[in-house]
Amino acid sequence: MSTGELDGAATTPEYAIIALAMVAAGAAAAFVWSSLVERDPMAARLGALAERREELRGAWRRRRPRRERIQAQVGLMRRLLDRINLLRGEEASSTARELARAGYRSHDALVIFLTLRVSAPLVLGLAGMLLILWTGLVQLPEAARIPATAGLVLLGALLPRIALARLVASRQEAIRAALPDAVDLMVICAEAGLSLDAAMTRVAREIGPAGPELADELGLAAIEIGFLPERRKALDNLLLRCDLPAMRALVNTLLQAEKYGTPLARSLRVMAAELRDQRLLRAEEKAARLPAIMTVPMILFILPTMFIVVIGPAILQVIDSLRNL
Repeated sequence: MSTGELDGAATTPEYAIIALAMVAAGAAAAFVWSSLVERDPMAARLGALAERREELRGAWRRRRPRRERIQAQVGLMRRLLDRINLLRGEEASSTARELARAGYRSHDALVIFLTLRVSAPLVLGLAGMLLILWTGLVQLPEAARIPATAGLVLLGALLPRIALARLVASRQEAIRAALPDAVDLMVICAEAGLSLDAAMTRVAREIGPAGPELADELGLAAIEIGFLPERRKALDNLLLRCDLPAMRALVNTLLQAEKYGTPLARSLRVMAAELRDQRLLRAEEKAARLPAIMTVPMILFILPTMFIVVIGPAILQVIDSLRNL
């Protein structure tokens, strides 16, 4: 090996160390410079806000045509219902109350539901005539074709009402199940010194994951208490949306506490105890009905299996003994 190669091999680690030292010195200088430079935190925040504003604006622009189409369709439905005079009268008011109890409180919901009530019998009737009378895709006897088509028309007339009643019953049951816990929370809020609307707002926020239906109603009632001139009107609206015996008792308790000056926490504590007792009674009632409900499944599924297990071996032994005779 020559002398130049030995000098290069000897100086290679030195060059590597010098290069690493230069890189470390540059990184340290950059770190010190970045720490000493004064930065404006508002610039980054304003940039982030501008970017978020553009995202929301783009999303709004994308949703705007769809919203305009929906509004145009609803406007056409409204003009049709106005022409046949279905948006006025006691029937429309009662339908709006039922929709509010089901959780649909907008006026567009009333328009869409009434349009569905009008169009469902026509659609099912035309479908029945097309499938049964004209094309014959559904084979029925001659005497049953016209009654089957009339039955489809009747089903179209009754189906929206049945679906709405089912939605109302499901929502009211969810509200009834969550009401005792909500009243317990209202007792805690009232004892902490919160007013009625503040207590309802806090309870609606806390009970939202467990009972979103009741949280929605309590939040709306709290808003109405803050805006309406009379608290009674807001509580009456709450009772119209939640037509339940427990809710009626709660509203009457709140009104009497306001009228006679009874402390809110004391009234709510009595109401909470009553609701807990009612929930316990309902649980005991379901438990008492359980034997009667289980009788039919036991007779159909459990007893035949028990008979096979218990009597089966004896029957097999009798058959074997008869064969040996």
